Order: sequence, then structure tokens, then C-alpha cells
Amino acid sequence: MLRAAGVGVGDEVVVPAFGNVEVAEAVTLAGALPVFADIDPVTYCLDPGAVEAAVTPRTAAVVVVHRFGRWADLRRLRALGQRHELLVLEQGESEVPYDEIAQRRERAAYLDAKLKGVRTPDGGDGHTYQQYVVRVPGNGRPDRDAFAMALRAKGVECRVPVKTPVHRLPEFRRCVSLPETELAADVTLTLPVDASLTKREMQRIVSACNALGGLLQPAY
Repeated sequence: MLRAAGVGVGDEVVVPAFGNVEVAEAVTLAGALPVFADIDPVTYCLDPGAVEAAVTPRTAAVVVVHRFGRWADLRRLRALGQRHELLVLEQGESEVPYDEIAQRRERAAYLDAKLKGVRTPDGGDGHTYQQYVVRVPGNGRPDRDAFAMALRAKGVECRVPVKTPVHRLPEFRRCVSLPETELAADVTLTLPVDASLTKREMQRIVSACNALGGLLQPAY
């Protein structure tokens, strides 16, 4: 899509650094330079204000990535694109089957009401809960990783959604300030909300998280 739009050598393309290394790779393959902008801490998608700050005379496009079942602020991002005459492309993640969305929302609502000691996600804007992402309070990655290890020991599947932001990978290393991206990479953890989970399994998730969450003190 970038090549078809004429994006190439000498152009810059604004992309997120929170996951999705393939987006930065695609920009590079088109011959352009990926420029990383920070994320919104609620949606984990590109923050329009951060994108605006990253725009230069060489900027040709913005690649917007929708994350975890939440949509980026397309209204503001498209308006930004019109103001600066930029191509605004979207990339979504694999869709949750339509008949599972209601069940995932039901399980997410249960976790929202029961979990203590972790920060639950904001469910606004039609969240489909492709992933249920919590923030583990404490002093960053060591606390989150220890929390995840303890959950797995109790039989709860969990996953770190983004281990290293793209701008910290050797092939894309940039000296750029992305505080929300780096904080999210250090403290986020996904918990299961699959439609197949039973009530007993949901109770086990809550019990395991609450037993551990009370041991951590927020550092932010």
C-alpha cells in the first residue's frame, strides 16, 4: 500500500513502537524511514498529539494500528492527515468472531468487577476484548514479570503483549522519548477472556491475581 501510494526513498512514515515490528519493516522495505510516535495510554494506539509532534516536511504517511480490540482515534488522525496532506493507513489485528464478542465482554466485565491489585482496561469505544490487558503496579518490568510467573505457577495463562518496543530493537534503535510506550511495555499483561472459559476458570484467574496483586504497591 505504501509503494502503491508512491511512498519511498526520502519519505518518513509515522508508526507506533508498541509492538508490530512488521509495520516498521514494511516502511523500510518501501525505502522510507519509520518515525516512532507515542501511544495513548488507554487505547494503546497512536496518540494523535504525538503523531502531530512527529510530523516533518518529509512525512508522507501515518500507519495506524488498532490494538487489543480497541480502535485508534481515527477522526483526529484522519483530520491530521488532511491538514498535513498525509496518507493515513490502517492495520487491524485478527478479528474476534462476531458470535464470541458478547461472551468476551461478559468475561471482561466479570474481571473488571472482581480484580484487585491490577489496573483493568478501559472498556469504551466498542472494545471487543481481543486481548484483556491489565497493568501490574510496582516498579516496572521486574514486578510484572514476577507477577506473570507466579500466575502461570497457579495455572493461569497470561502473556506479555510487548516485551521490547520497536524503537529499542537493534535494527530500529532510535533516541526518542516515548514514555507511554515504554511504561506500557514494562507493566502490561494479558489475561484470558476466551469465550470457552468456564465460571470456575474465571474465578481461578481472579483468585490468583488478587492474592498476588495486594503484594505490589503502585509506583506510578
